[in-house]
Amino acid sequence: MSTQTVLFDNPGPRAKLLYRVVGVVGVIILLGIAAVIVVALGNPDNNQWAPQKWLPLLEPVTWTAYLLPGLWSTLSAAVCAIVLAAVLGLLLGMGRLSSVTVVRGVCGVLVEFLRAVPVLVMMLFAYYFAIFGLHIFGRPATFFGVVAGLTLYNGAVIAELIRSGVHSLPKGQREAALAVGMTHTQTLVTVLLPQAVTAMLPSLISQLVVVLKDTALGYMISYSELLRAAQTFATPNANLIPTLMVTAVMFIIINFSLSMVANKLEARLRRSRRGPRVVVTADVIDDPAEAPTK
Repeated sequence: MSTQTVLFDNPGPRAKLLYRVVGVVGVIILLGIAAVIVVALGNPDNNQWAPQKWLPLLEPVTWTAYLLPGLWSTLSAAVCAIVLAAVLGLLLGMGRLSSVTVVRGVCGVLVEFLRAVPVLVMMLFAYYFAIFGLHIFGRPATFFGVVAGLTLYNGAVIAELIRSGVHSLPKGQREAALAVGMTHTQTLVTVLLPQAVTAMLPSLISQLVVVLKDTALGYMISYSELLRAAQTFATPNANLIPTLMVTAVMFIIINFSLSMVANKLEARLRRSRRGPRVVVTADVIDDPAEAPTK
């Protein structure tokens, strides 16, 4: 009899064999697709594997004038958006947990609206608002559009993470705080929120990967992030595919590093929740005469 897990029973011999077959077939299909892509890119009319397509990527000016400035623009927009989204998410999350019905309802509508609107739409709206409303032009307008769009969307997501983290806590936490005389706000700020943020910290860090990747949408409003810098470099050199491959590797390295941080942090938090192991020892007395008298 198979041991039951949370979602389903452990697979039996037939299911394991089926999984292996599906896995092998999937790998073969992926290798076939990769082979087709390699052959297609090696077309003699425009061979993307030719050395002259890759040599410009080895020149220092390529990195100092295009890729590294683009990477800096990506990281700067991502960092600003992350900080602002954390503040906005904390405020909206507290608003959704408020005891005031009006505040809770308004924050709930804002969160659902911001989560429903695509990030690109919010970037475009913020960009044109900066131009026509704030009369900001050029790179500051594009930077404002990217940061504002990412802040609004990810702030709503962080608010939902915080709300979920608070609701996942045992009810005894709230009841104990209220029993000692704390108000609802004091209980939320001093007792529930610190534990919720700690519990949801791996998910919050994973959201950083989403923010970093979504900065590429700034390409649509002419923001000079990494993807746009790569295209600007590749257009005169006619090596768009090699340049995009290098750009993809840069994104993979950064996102994989963030994912590793999230995984290590989650593992550390799991260990810390278990608490220290307390070993209770008892002295064994062989001779009853040596026992202490009361």
